Amino acid sequence: MPSVEGAGARHAALQMLDAVLRRGQTLDGALSVARNLSPPDRALALAIAGETLRRLPDLDALIDSATRQRLPDDSKARMVLRLALAQKIGLGTAEHALVATALPLVSGGPRRLVHGVLGTLLRRGVPNVDSPRLPEMVEERWRAPWGEGAVTAARRQIAKRPPLDLSFADDAEAQAYAAQHSGVSLAPRHVRVESASVADLPGFGEGRWWVQDLAASLPVRLISQDATRVLDLCAAPGGKTMQLAAAGHRVTSVDSSKSRLARLRENLERTHLVAELAEGDALNWEPGGEFDAILLDAPCSATGTFRRHPEVLYRARSEVITASAEFQARLLDRAAQRLRPGGALVYSVCSLEPQEGEEVVSAFLRSHSAFAIDPPGPRELPDFVSPSREGWTRIVPGLLEPQGGLDGFFMARLVRTA
Repeated sequence: MPSVEGAGARHAALQMLDAVLRRGQTLDGALSVARNLSPPDRALALAIAGETLRRLPDLDALIDSATRQRLPDDSKARMVLRLALAQKIGLGTAEHALVATALPLVSGGPRRLVHGVLGTLLRRGVPNVDSPRLPEMVEERWRAPWGEGAVTAARRQIAKRPPLDLSFADDAEAQAYAAQHSGVSLAPRHVRVESASVADLPGFGEGRWWVQDLAASLPVRLISQDATRVLDLCAAPGGKTMQLAAAGHRVTSVDSSKSRLARLRENLERTHLVAELAEGDALNWEPGGEFDAILLDAPCSATGTFRRHPEVLYRARSEVITASAEFQARLLDRAAQRLRPGGALVYSVCSLEPQEGEEVVSAFLRSHSAFAIDPPGPRELPDFVSPSREGWTRIVPGLLEPQGGLDGFFMARLVRTA
């Protein structure tokens, strides 16, 4: 259990929130401030910061309704009030605990202000926020291409803890696991279970499966079984590499991060799978030959992962998306040079931004006459996925929502015709 006071966890959560909103860090990166806490307190700090980011616009509206003058966005008073209200709404923390743990965070500062605003809001009754608003700029970006229904679905999904998706090398193994452990299989070689500590789930130590959102498993399903030599660019942490290796391909996996490749090597050892790993910049790495198929799961804004990583909605500003799209175009152009004639290049991003998906591929096709879209064939993708009329595939909020939803994703298979 967390410490009785919980002061350390709340202070760490405050630091994490500041690191995300002011310095653009990820929540996982910001968690380093809690390294000296006990595991339960560290988990509590992460939960508090995460729940705050999931509901930030609504929390700010509540705070503004109880102040005569609007508090600056980065003021300590606003940050502390956000954390306290998020605990009430998202974690069900008792009101006396909210006050007792919030006030020490502003010791020597606007303590009376925080006490007064929090007391006012608690007396009014803090409403449940089951469908929190997203940042206004995000809703505007998504409403135009995906419609109001997708925005509404995204609001519902960000308030919920998403389930855990497991990928298996063998479909019979997946079906047996689902039956034994109260899971559900939504696609071949897939099992969905309730969110839990990964290392504590049955089969982890034996390497029976690896964690991979179902949407993230779809691009590899577009790689033909006939492709012998396959290149996985920007490969770490390696879910797609393991899929390719499990399917029997001879895989070369390239990533620029030594630490991420080390994690991929550990995952391969745990799952008893084999791939050739290479550390290198995807733009400059020289393979020494062409490949039958290439998977480019490109670095991106990652806005499609907002269910698990709500901070991406604040980190992915328009200039970040533009820079990512420019880099993706360069990566795609370079990957195309490594593909043999007749081979397939699968491009994917875990982004809900058309600028990083549809627009990158459209621009590539206009400048590469030797390539064409190859739409998914029958049974290549699960039945719940419908390719667009252009032949690419887009996953938006709302798909499979009753079953727990999916990450936002874009993927397209490009065939070199000459």
